[in-house]
Amino acid sequence: MFSVDLSDLTYLGENLSRPECVLSTRSGDIFMPDKRGGISVVRADGRTELILGRNAPQGFMPNGFALLPGRSFLIADLGPDGGVWHMAPDGTLTPKLMEIDGKHLEPTNFVGIDAHGRTWISVSTRLIPREGSMKKGHADGYIIMLDASGARIVAEDIGFTNEAIVDPTGRWLYVNETISRCTSRFEIQADGSLGAKEVFAQYGAGTFPDGFAFDAEGGLWTVSVVSNRVIRVTSDGKQHIVLEDCDSAAVDAAEAAFQNGTYTRAHLDLGGKRPLGNLSGIAFGGADLKTVYLGSLFGSRIASFRSPVAGAPPVQWEF
Repeated sequence: MFSVDLSDLTYLGENLSRPECVLSTRSGDIFMPDKRGGISVVRADGRTELILGRNAPQGFMPNGFALLPGRSFLIADLGPDGGVWHMAPDGTLTPKLMEIDGKHLEPTNFVGIDAHGRTWISVSTRLIPREGSMKKGHADGYIIMLDASGARIVAEDIGFTNEAIVDPTGRWLYVNETISRCTSRFEIQADGSLGAKEVFAQYGAGTFPDGFAFDAEGGLWTVSVVSNRVIRVTSDGKQHIVLEDCDSAAVDAAEAAFQNGTYTRAHLDLGGKRPLGNLSGIAFGGADLKTVYLGSLFGSRIASFRSPVAGAPPVQWEF
């Protein structure tokens, strides 16, 4: 069974700041959010550039984001203003979606697009501060779908909504529920509404899923905060840990806290003390889509390794 050791990793990028999410393109450019208020780009020639947002709201915290044709961006703001912002290639920021059903959006986790021009937005919790939702059994996250007809909530009662991505078939929207510790999926209806939720993968002790990506064989690769795990889930639901970088005692402590109701942000951040910096994002790239890139909450570089399985081309691959 394929596995990766820390010694197998290579690194790219310089002086990155909280590269939480990773997007790749055929050109070889790699994109990630930057805590300083914009998007960092590692160019195909290895140079690192930072596109800072202009006129950003106070506390602007880029988190999940989408690359658009023309290489502008949609950015989910995890800061106090929340919502989704559009950032032009020169950094000019304009609000894209700031409220739903007449209510201002809470700090917003992720935004992605699909091949049909729809935008999918995840809000982890309605609680502010959001750390109050990091309790076993808490599930008040939701998903918004934005299309030409406007924005509407299409799924609710999610256990800390994280990345939400349409699969390569276009049939399913998958979502990682960090606190429910599962990957769920919803069948997408013709009008963009969602069918009933199905649990695709339920994870065990020490796994708190964050970002994920699809491979060309129908597998789903997810990364976990706390334990710094990369897990491949096959189409029939079988799981295999490809990579792990954790202090077992720290993971055990976080797991005990999760089970007894004392889990806090400090427990989630334990993975940041390890070399992989609390894994939170993953993407396939390289000319053959067999290079795996790993984003993190505390890293200053992007870790990468080679996979025997190619990734499925992401929606922005040709952008």
